[in-house]
Amino acid sequence: MKLLTVKDMDLAGKKVFIRCDFNVPLDEFGNITDDRRIRAALQTIRYCLDHECAIILASHMGRPKGEFNEKYTLEPVAKRLHMLLHQDIILAKDVVGPDAVAKAEALQSGEILLLENVRFEPGETKNDPELAKKFASMAEFYINDAFGVSHRAHASVEAITHYFDIHHKGAGFLLQKEIKYFHKLLRKPTRPFMAIVGGSKVSGKLEALINLLPKVDKMVIGGAMAFTFWKARGYEVGKSLVEDDLLDDARHIMEEAKRLGVKFYLPVDFVVAPEFKEDAPVKYVTFQEMPKDWMGLDIGLASTRLFREALADCQTILWNGPMGVYEMDKFARGSFKLANYVAESYATKIIGGGDTADLVQRVGVDDEMTFISTGGGASLELLEGKNLPGIAALQIDGEDDE
Repeated sequence: MKLLTVKDMDLAGKKVFIRCDFNVPLDEFGNITDDRRIRAALQTIRYCLDHECAIILASHMGRPKGEFNEKYTLEPVAKRLHMLLHQDIILAKDVVGPDAVAKAEALQSGEILLLENVRFEPGETKNDPELAKKFASMAEFYINDAFGVSHRAHASVEAITHYFDIHHKGAGFLLQKEIKYFHKLLRKPTRPFMAIVGGSKVSGKLEALINLLPKVDKMVIGGAMAFTFWKARGYEVGKSLVEDDLLDDARHIMEEAKRLGVKFYLPVDFVVAPEFKEDAPVKYVTFQEMPKDWMGLDIGLASTRLFREALADCQTILWNGPMGVYEMDKFARGSFKLANYVAESYATKIIGGGDTADLVQRVGVDDEMTFISTGGGASLELLEGKNLPGIAALQIDGEDDE
């Protein structure tokens, strides 16, 4: 997969359109609670500033359904960018309306214009070529640095690329880094290579599991999805979340792991409760002692020890999905312990965005990870072996970069 990058383009003094992913969480007062995605874009923005570019930034936030909604304005993002870059950020009042167009035309070298939420335009999520053409008319170069939405064929991600020739569109540093760690990890990992896959449903990770199996040496399954595997093996799982229509798929994955010689790990004990409530009584049980009227909500201590032993000799660890309902303290211990064990490893440690990224940050071990993806859905689709629309649109002929 060969992409033109910002370093390959003659950007000096030019006007550049950078698609970022500033879809950050806000509290009830509109304050940003996690600015990781904004900080991740700074390297590309600063590179363009160093080359005296006039910069137009575009991003979405939330799902405003194609119309202006004060709740989803990018004003908090403009304020945070101002704080991080120590320079004025010009915020357009619209996306491709008169205000945005006038401000884009007047933009000078070294200045930054932030367009309003691109999803205020109904054509954004429909990959509308007319909207994309308006975006493209604002700048001489297009840079995609929004890995988190590169699995979406949207106007500011995919359609816009058709209005730039191969020498005037490319990847930002963040997008380049994401591809390096995910795409190339699956081709040439340092072994032993372990994948830790958690979360609530097998259905959401099925293709990723199938694609990963031939590439890994060890696979750990955690979270509620483990109960589908235990039920497929004939064990009682109580009221735990199970996808009965995927029992055959679970059996196939376990049989395939055995055939390929992949060491396949399931949790051997669980924290269970009669219902999912903060004040519900809990107890620890082995996988053979699940009560019929209780549900598993976290992995137990024996499971975390087992997984720690399995981690010991690994040189590459890929983790996507928590081990339990970590948002509630009494069901977070398994995920938190595993996060610490992964952090202690000397392996290359890649965190697959989304809940897992939030988890390692809560535990305070995010600095110990080699790389934390900014895109949960996009990273999952890369693990499934898919070519993402936003990335495919930037590919050029030639050998893969190493």
